[in-house]
Amino acid sequence: MEAKAGDHIVIKGHRVGEPDRDCEVIEAHGPEGGSPYLVRWAGSEHNTLFFPGSDATVRSQKHVRAGRVTPH
Repeated sequence: MEAKAGDHIVIKGHRVGEPDRDCEVIEAHGPEGGSPYLVRWAGSEHNTLFFPGSDATVRSQKHVRAGRVTPH
């Protein structure tokens, strides 16, 4: 997975009816845009260091601006 500042990472809900989670990448700390990422979670002001799993996808900054990612 590769992400840069401004991109969003979306994590799918793990159970039926559980909403997806969304966070904005503030910084990539790994080589060539890899994890871990410093992120800000949607709906809160919490910043955390995040190592995404296989259930996560990256939405680039241009898709976020186009309105294709909605905060949860």
